[in-house]
Amino acid sequence: MNIDGFEIERKYLIRMPDPAFLAAHAAPSQIEQTYLRRPAPQVNARVRKRGREGAWVYTHTQKTRISDLRRMEDEREISEEEYRSLLSRADPERRTIRKTRWVLPYKGQDFEIDVFPFWEDRALLEIELEDETQPVEFPPELEMIREVTGDGRYTNAALSLNIPFEDLQKG
Repeated sequence: MNIDGFEIERKYLIRMPDPAFLAAHAAPSQIEQTYLRRPAPQVNARVRKRGREGAWVYTHTQKTRISDLRRMEDEREISEEEYRSLLSRADPERRTIRKTRWVLPYKGQDFEIDVFPFWEDRALLEIELEDETQPVEFPPELEMIREVTGDGRYTNAALSLNIPFEDLQKG
């Protein structure tokens, strides 16, 4: 997130990376995120539990969509007690998203690769940018299928409602 409270992010659908490559070059963490009832139509609110080997960090986040690339983000660390309390406000129409996030450093940028248990052949890659025109150079070991930054089906909030399973052989 930029210091002005905006998140500028690009997102890509990629072929599932080689697990041995990820294990050798990226740092994993487990994530569980639960979407809360919306405080307003353009606002998503969630709580997240992130960590590994029993060491968890809990956060509460509200994101307001400004454009396909830009969101206003308000995120704060919370206690486990507050996390459990906020879970009572979970949106009953959405599933909790569980994923392994691999953070892959490459040429001064951190690529976040989200591997979900419901996909065997694809993953999502996100990269936060300083500005909307910043170029992105991908690690050659990753195979991009296409950019999905503006495709609302691939936000985590949308995945909590519906998981797209299009045939990747056609694309």
